[in-house]
Amino acid sequence: MFGGCLILALVSAAAGLQVTTPKPLYEVARGDNVTLVCNFKPAKDQNPFVMVSWSILPETVGEKTSPVATYFSLPEETVDITPEFENRISMRTNLVSKTSELVITGVTMLENKVFECDVKIPGDDTGVLAATTQLVVLVAPSKPICKVEGKTEYGQDITLSCMSKEGSPVPTYTWKRFSVQNQPAPFPPKATEAKGLLSLFNVSMETSGFYVCTSANKIRSASCNMTLSVLPPSMNIGSTAGIIGGCVAALLLLAIIVYCCCCRKKKNEDKEYPMGTAEEAAYHEGELLKSEGGNQDDRPKSPGDSMGGDRSPRGGIVPDDRSEVRSERSYDRRNDYDDRREKYDPRDDDRRDRRDDRRDDYDDRRDRYDRRDRDPDRRDRDPDRRERYDDRRDDYDDRRDRYADRRDREPDRRDREPDPRDRESDRRDD
Repeated sequence: MFGGCLILALVSAAAGLQVTTPKPLYEVARGDNVTLVCNFKPAKDQNPFVMVSWSILPETVGEKTSPVATYFSLPEETVDITPEFENRISMRTNLVSKTSELVITGVTMLENKVFECDVKIPGDDTGVLAATTQLVVLVAPSKPICKVEGKTEYGQDITLSCMSKEGSPVPTYTWKRFSVQNQPAPFPPKATEAKGLLSLFNVSMETSGFYVCTSANKIRSASCNMTLSVLPPSMNIGSTAGIIGGCVAALLLLAIIVYCCCCRKKKNEDKEYPMGTAEEAAYHEGELLKSEGGNQDDRPKSPGDSMGGDRSPRGGIVPDDRSEVRSERSYDRRNDYDDRREKYDPRDDDRRDRRDDRRDDYDDRRDRYDRRDRDPDRRDRDPDRRERYDDRRDDYDDRRDRYADRRDREPDRRDREPDPRDRESDRRDD
C-alpha cells in the first residue's frame, strides 16, 4: 500500500505543473458579463511565488499575443490590468483552491477571441504550463444588403449578392426564388449558391422573379429581397427613359415653332399698307390693271395685231406704242398719289410742333414751381403741395412714355393711307 502511494507521488512529481480550463468554450450575448476560469496544480507546494497571466491569442500565425491581466503573489498580491481593458476586466486568484478567474463586464466584439491562461512557478517549469478557452460573443445578424452585379439583359451572366455587416457567429445565407405569381420556384439551370452569392448564367425572361435572401445564426435571422427583371438589350430602363425624354422634347419644340408661326402670320395679317390692308391693296392693283386693259383701240384688228403691231403695206410689222401709253398712265397715277401724300406731311409736322410746345410749356411751369417750392414759407403753408406736384409729374411722365411706345410700334403716318375726311377736303379744293 505504501509502495503504491509512493509510486503515485513520484509519477505526479514527474508530470510537473498542470494547468487546465473547465470549459473550452464560452458563449455570451454582446453586452452581458462572463467569467473565464483557469485551474492549476503545481508539482510542489513549497514555493510561495506564483505568477498567473491571461492574454488573447492572435488570429493569424506570427503575430504577438495581447496581454490582458497578470497576477503576482510576491512581494504582495498584486494584479496588473492592461490599460485597454481597465474598468471592464478584473482578475481574482486563489492560491488555496489553485484557481484564477477573469471577469469581463459588458462583452464586446473585441473579446470574441481565444484566451490563454499561463501559470509560472519557479522550479516547476515542466508539464502543462498553459491552457486556452474560447469566448464567442453572440450578435444577431444585421439586415443584409441585396444587390445585383452585371447587366440584367438576355444572355448575360449576373450575380446576386447578400451580405450582413455584422453577426456572430458568422451568419449563413440562404437564397429563395418566387415567380411573378408569388409562387415558390426553383433556381434556373446551372445556378450556383455559395457564401451569400447566387450566380445566374445566360439569363432570360424566365429568370425574372422575386428573390429573397435570409441571413441567420443561432441568435436570430434577418432577410432582404429584390425584384429581378430581365429585359432585351434595347428595352433596358435607361434607354427607354432616354427615348421617351427625346420624344417629349421634340414635341415641345414643334409646338413652340407652330405657335411662333401662327403669331407671325396673325401679325402680318393685321399690318397696314399705304393703300389700306393687304386685301385692299390687292383689290386696287386689280382695278388698275382692268382700267389699263380696258382702254383698247376699238378699230378692227388685223392679223398683225396678234403680234403686238400693225401690218405695213409690204407685209412688215409696225411697232405698237400702246404699252408705252400704259406705262405713262401708271407713272402719272403714282405721281398723283405721291403729291396727295405730301399734302399731309405739314399736318404731321404741325402736330409734332404743338406737342413739343406743350412739353416746353410744362417744363417751364415745373421750373417755376421748383423755384417757389424752395421758399421755406410756402413749404410750411402747404406741406402737401410738393407731393401733389410729384404725383402729377409722374402721371405726365407715364403718359409721355406710353405715347412714345405707341409711336414706335405704329408705322410712319406718312406711309399710311390719308384720312377719308382729308381726302374729301382736298377734292373740294381741287
